Amino acid sequence: MAMNLSILVLILPFLTFVGLAFFGKRLSGITAGIIGSISTGIISLIAAFIAFNYWVMSDGKSTMILFNFPWLTFNEHLAINMGLLLDSLSIMMVAVVTFVSFMVHLYSIEYLKGEERYGSYFAYLSLFTFSMLGLVLSVNIFQIYVFWELVGVSSFLLIGFYYQRPSAVAAAKKAFIVTRFADLGFLVGILILSFEAKTLDIPMLIERLSSPDTLTSGNIKMHMVGGLSVISIAMFLIFIGGAGKSAMFPLHIWLPDAMEGPTPVSALIHAATMVVAGVYLVARLFPVYFVLTPEVLHIISWVGIISALLAALIACTQTDIKRVLAYSTISQIGYMMFSLGITAYSHGETLGYTASLFHLFTHAFFKALLFLAAGVIIHAVHSNEVAQMGGLRKSLPTTHIAFLLATLAISGIPPLSGFFSKEAILTATHHANPVIFWLAVIGSSLTTFYMFRLYYLIFWNKPAEHHRHHEHALFSIPLIILTLGTLLNGFIPFGQFISVGLEKVQISFELGMAAVPVGGSLLAILLATLWYAKSTSYPDKFVSLLKNFYRWTYRKFYFDELYQFVTHKIIFNLIGRPIAWFDRNIVDGTMNAMAWGSMYFSQAIKRIQSGNVQSYTMYFLGGVIILLSILLYAYGYNLIN
Repeated sequence: MAMNLSILVLILPFLTFVGLAFFGKRLSGITAGIIGSISTGIISLIAAFIAFNYWVMSDGKSTMILFNFPWLTFNEHLAINMGLLLDSLSIMMVAVVTFVSFMVHLYSIEYLKGEERYGSYFAYLSLFTFSMLGLVLSVNIFQIYVFWELVGVSSFLLIGFYYQRPSAVAAAKKAFIVTRFADLGFLVGILILSFEAKTLDIPMLIERLSSPDTLTSGNIKMHMVGGLSVISIAMFLIFIGGAGKSAMFPLHIWLPDAMEGPTPVSALIHAATMVVAGVYLVARLFPVYFVLTPEVLHIISWVGIISALLAALIACTQTDIKRVLAYSTISQIGYMMFSLGITAYSHGETLGYTASLFHLFTHAFFKALLFLAAGVIIHAVHSNEVAQMGGLRKSLPTTHIAFLLATLAISGIPPLSGFFSKEAILTATHHANPVIFWLAVIGSSLTTFYMFRLYYLIFWNKPAEHHRHHEHALFSIPLIILTLGTLLNGFIPFGQFISVGLEKVQISFELGMAAVPVGGSLLAILLATLWYAKSTSYPDKFVSLLKNFYRWTYRKFYFDELYQFVTHKIIFNLIGRPIAWFDRNIVDGTMNAMAWGSMYFSQAIKRIQSGNVQSYTMYFLGGVIILLSILLYAYGYNLIN
């Protein structure tokens, strides 16, 4: 009974979207926000009820497929089914998406108050919630792709919500185009995988491609291309799709610009849900990666750690509060990715898998908290630039405490939730790959530095303001609830609920090893305090010392300029222009020549259709005479011979 309620988790946000899309403009005041918040509040309660029944009232290890029906049938072996897949992974994701969405809806009631397209905003939020929930509940990998694209559409609408701003329009197009390239890889990977496995259903696909009995029986033939199995190529292409959606290197360039959308959108889409879709995708297909394509997991681990370090370095130099948090998101997702990747060669241990999803869970709370707190700050000072902030600790007391605790959590300081999940990742990494472990420790220290740099530049650095800004209840309530989650989530025995197999995983940390990253974080806090708690000359001296390196990090290692060069100078000039010339001169020229020839021929013969009966009679008699002449000639020729 409880699991059957899961269909309401999809139906309610969809109906809310339809209702607000058609009638949102007619609703007065904050009615649209209230309707959207009630809808997400209900599905949050349903998700909590489902999670309670799954983990408390049952064993928490079963896999259920509900409302499964064929959508497209290609042949007797291959069909696209639509349905709901309920297991520990999908239920955890549903709980995260619905809860964070509810917090964002509540917050947005006041934050977007007075906007001309108020109803449209909540319609888009409901569409995104529906799309993301459909993605994580999909029973079929092609069904995931359908909702994957819906997530992209709703993200495009929300990023470009302030369409009057050219920067918002450009950011929406950039996000859409970059992720479309990645999604092409995803689609090709799906097609290859379905050809090899003869199914698109996720449980059957995993069983066929990861079961030792199935592999040894010869039912699945491992086709090879250039020394690589076709399945390895397919799984790599699927990861490319996930890397694009999760803004992993080198497809990370869209996420910082996506901060042009309303700040609550950043909290929902670009911190807690959409950008972790890539992590979810790899985790969903993890048994296939683990058994058949460990080399792809090796690539995933290095892409993850490079993304984590690259984003952390860039964040140290950014001055826009939301862009710092955006690069922080890229860095933290990098941790989740490489934690999944190192599980491939961790001597049979699956702690990396569980630690990755544990960090996804804790990160959703403290990163949503950081973005919503940033929204309060921006609402108070009317600017995203940290240079316009400073000394806000007394004028925004609730926001100050919430931001500080979230900063401590993302820095991995005990006993906040981020400490437990990050330590689990580092423990798994230390056992699997020491090189990545030490790089991750450096990344953790950088995270602490740039987050406390941001904290001090916002709340300290200048004399404290004694004028208290208004912190509306609809701002403070989500902040307080998310703060409680940030404080308490680390004590959840996450390994008892989420693991790659049926075996429960014990998440623990070694005190001696934990001292290394925590010690690095404390040193980073000390350095940030000395440099930024008060206005000093130390940052300027450091910039002068590393002028070129600082310029590269401030310019984001010139990735935007590189892509601009590649697209405009190479793709447009060397590929696009020749193709355009061929299209205009050869393709269009051929068609134009055919049209000109037809017109010339018609001009030549149109006098035949004069409408003069006498002329038609003469043409007829002439034709008869010619025909009779031919027949007589042929008859006479036959007689002679």
